[in-house]
Amino acid sequence: MSSPLPDSPDTAQTSVPSYLANSQPSPVFPAGSWITPPPDAPVIPPEKVHEALEVLRSVVGEEGSSGTMIIHRGYLLWAGENVGHKGHIWSCTKSINSICLGLLWDDGKCSPDDLASQYLPALAQDYPEVTLRHMATFTSGIHLEALSLDPGPPNFAVGAAIHYSQELDLLAYILTRIAGEPLSDLFKRRIADPIGMAPAGWEWKTVNTRDGLPIHGGAGMPENGMYMTAENLARLGWLFANDGKWDGRELISKRYIEHACVAQVSPHAPMHDPADWYHQLPGRYGLSWWTNGVDSAGRRLWPSAPVNTFAAQGNNNNICLIVPEWQLVIVRTAQDQVINVALYDDVFKSISRTPRDPDEKQSL
Repeated sequence: MSSPLPDSPDTAQTSVPSYLANSQPSPVFPAGSWITPPPDAPVIPPEKVHEALEVLRSVVGEEGSSGTMIIHRGYLLWAGENVGHKGHIWSCTKSINSICLGLLWDDGKCSPDDLASQYLPALAQDYPEVTLRHMATFTSGIHLEALSLDPGPPNFAVGAAIHYSQELDLLAYILTRIAGEPLSDLFKRRIADPIGMAPAGWEWKTVNTRDGLPIHGGAGMPENGMYMTAENLARLGWLFANDGKWDGRELISKRYIEHACVAQVSPHAPMHDPADWYHQLPGRYGLSWWTNGVDSAGRRLWPSAPVNTFAAQGNNNNICLIVPEWQLVIVRTAQDQVINVALYDDVFKSISRTPRDPDEKQSL
């Protein structure tokens, strides 16, 4: 089994104010609705939350912070008026598909380094060396059209490049075969229900049926992807901020999180389509999770956040940012516009900046 990529010299922030220190009391886990912090809770101060929201609104689209939630140490610090709206979260679906891979790995039913053809023999002819890891990191070379489960000839030799594509729909099909049940059932039983996700607040769509089972999309297209409220997505983020444990109960292994949520793609991996948008992924992509890794020039995606920060990210600025070291989750759901994910670094900077910083002295 391969190991996470070695990191470059750390450029992420190491000095943070006391309210972000990881030596604070144990976090809380809402049994029902999210709860607001009591006056003495060691959470991000309201003025810092307001500052972060202003920064966020300056870089996002017309929906602003209406679908935004900020969770710190398990307390709700902010919720916009649309956080209960169940909308399409696009490629955040990819990370949920990866969670299913992690659950099956925990169960001993598969490993990221298993050959894909072991579970789908039809792949043996054109893709004999492709593993589940290659598929989860977009380095397999598999060519798959949208909403199809029938791959064509390879785009490139396995491991030779990275191509952000539809192949996670095929990975979802393989995982369904391994699980012997729809992935939505696996996710509901093992994750959604135990962390209190509202059943009416999420739906994983499907357009394909194979082997008598519905195949949910792993790539996140509107026809077969995940639809979810910000309230539910925040619960998922809070589970992952706590190493896969919810109120002391392990739901998914820390092994999987530490493996999936660090960079697995070389910063020097060439893009299959150099003109496409995904130039940020090499050096910063795990097993279908965005990570705070470095690119080929040594630039970290979010230099103001801890190295172990990661995210589920989707089109139209849907995102669940997870900062375990700060016990922080920031969710935004929307359908307004595409932005550069690196812009969220200004949100992290505003939260972690102290009055001692030179750019804040004049405001004192």
